[in-house]
Amino acid sequence: MKIGIVVPHIFMHRDILPEVIFSPAPLALGLAEGLQKLGETVTLFSPGPIDTAVKNSTADLHLFEQELAGRGDTYVDLLKKHPVTFVSLARQVQAELIAKAYGMANKGELDIVHIYTNEEDIALPFAQLCARPVIFTHHDPFNFLIKYKNIFPKYPYLNWLSVSLAQRHGMPEDTNWIGNIYHGLQESALAATYEPKGGYVAYLGRIIEAKGTHLAIQAIQRYNKTAKTPLKLKIAGKHYAGSKDSYWREYIEPELNDPNIEYVGFINTLRTKQDFLGNASALLMPSVFDEPFGMVLIESLACGTPVIGLDSGALPEVITHGKTGYIVSKQKNDTDTAGALAEAICKIPYLSRQLCRNEFEARFTMQRMCEEHRAVYQQLVQQ
Repeated sequence: MKIGIVVPHIFMHRDILPEVIFSPAPLALGLAEGLQKLGETVTLFSPGPIDTAVKNSTADLHLFEQELAGRGDTYVDLLKKHPVTFVSLARQVQAELIAKAYGMANKGELDIVHIYTNEEDIALPFAQLCARPVIFTHHDPFNFLIKYKNIFPKYPYLNWLSVSLAQRHGMPEDTNWIGNIYHGLQESALAATYEPKGGYVAYLGRIIEAKGTHLAIQAIQRYNKTAKTPLKLKIAGKHYAGSKDSYWREYIEPELNDPNIEYVGFINTLRTKQDFLGNASALLMPSVFDEPFGMVLIESLACGTPVIGLDSGALPEVITHGKTGYIVSKQKNDTDTAGALAEAICKIPYLSRQLCRNEFEARFTMQRMCEEHRAVYQQLVQQ
């Protein structure tokens, strides 16, 4: 097959990715390269150039770059200082990229087009003009933002893939689901650590209220009140410590005075992530919104590190309660929820790190993810 994988989000650019959290990027790269290893012909469409072994078709960014040069800004500078301007220019680029992919399909240069990111709202109404099958994967909850929930339900008849069964809840009952494919990770990307040396539990992700970072802090503080040996909580990830980030200033930063709470910064290399997750006793993921999947879950399992999370979205699908971690029910208030998380922390020694790695290898490898996508593509192309 000749497969086009379209990731039109402007973050899909080698100059931007190192500075942002954008999990669809490594997933798309792994999918494209994995399909090529399986013998398929793959073109990866991205706004800017990406380091990849597959053919990379990019948009024309010279006018965007000319605008940046005139301002003396980088892409990320413009995003921070003038987000509306950044988004306006980015959407022009996205539209161009989607038009290029559909045009190649209409010329017979692609057998199938896979729109694989959170900017597919542009691609939806024009899918009917593409002569070859088009399939969509979204990476947020479908009703997470106004711009999504007011357009996705208009197109339930298109070809949709979910990344978890929980993610489907935001779509109409008659949505044309072609399959459910869990995310994957290269087996060699992260190795299991069976004797962690850190004496801490980890939090890794965006530091925002929806991810429940404050609950992780409260949980370890509750645990340490009665524990013979206190545990540290190490927090890694992006925060937005500007004038608009009241969450960081009010809920997180003051707690860093606690000697058992440490912010270690943004982790952007596999080696650092390996050390951080591998040496943790457990990963805390107290998300209070409906997680569509949660890549950090399988990264943790790959390191042999169990996960303690809330019963939010897809977490119960990924974590096997009592085996690879503990799923804690959200309570009526934060205090009770933190208490329930603290109780789960007490049970960490009963979990097998070998079992965590085994579960990763059985359910969440990139090889499995690529094979399942290829099967779906073949089904659509042969119709």
